[in-house]
Amino acid sequence: MSRDMTDRTFDLTRRAMMEGCVAAAAFGAAGLPRPATAAPGPNDPPPQMMPVRLTINGTPRDLVLDTRTTLLDALREHLDLNGTKKGCDHGQCGACTVLVAGRRINACLTLAAMHEGDAVTTIEGLAQGEDLHPLQAAFLHHDGFQCGYCTPGQICSAVGMLAEVEAGWPSHVTEDLTETATLTDAEIQERMSGNLCRCSAYPNIVAAIRDAAGTDL
Repeated sequence: MSRDMTDRTFDLTRRAMMEGCVAAAAFGAAGLPRPATAAPGPNDPPPQMMPVRLTINGTPRDLVLDTRTTLLDALREHLDLNGTKKGCDHGQCGACTVLVAGRRINACLTLAAMHEGDAVTTIEGLAQGEDLHPLQAAFLHHDGFQCGYCTPGQICSAVGMLAEVEAGWPSHVTEDLTETATLTDAEIQERMSGNLCRCSAYPNIVAAIRDAAGTDL
């Protein structure tokens, strides 16, 4: 193929791409309706509902939920516990991290019905009255947040992470697997890598966790 033909093909492709982008922008700006997802058909079966008792921050809560309801949606939409955030809703950002029986999980990836009788702790349940949890206090002291959207998940994840360290769980960067890991910056960064901060407050988050853990480096 000649250079002239190659350039012409590239120009046509680039032009088509640019025209498509402009059209898409105009489509949205004009407030035109976007293609909708398929609505339930008249013959589709109704949602399967079931009673679920969740123990949230020490208090039993009785709900009747669609069996497909995630723990995240149960917390936010049915119990008005909006501290747990919905970020990606695909288990990739960590904003929805809560503690189940002391272990950190992504609430968007698990069904509420799977946690019948489990002890679930959200960010709202960490403080004792007016006394902040040590990690909450450390995040405030070290300014470990900017917009704050990821902060509840960061704090809950850090609580679970410190429990994992205390239990002797190694991470990918732990050098000596026969001893409890020392919480270096590298250890904290690796163990918290599932929690994203779009504002990039990572240095302050690491400092807050190190402070709350009582590690003086």
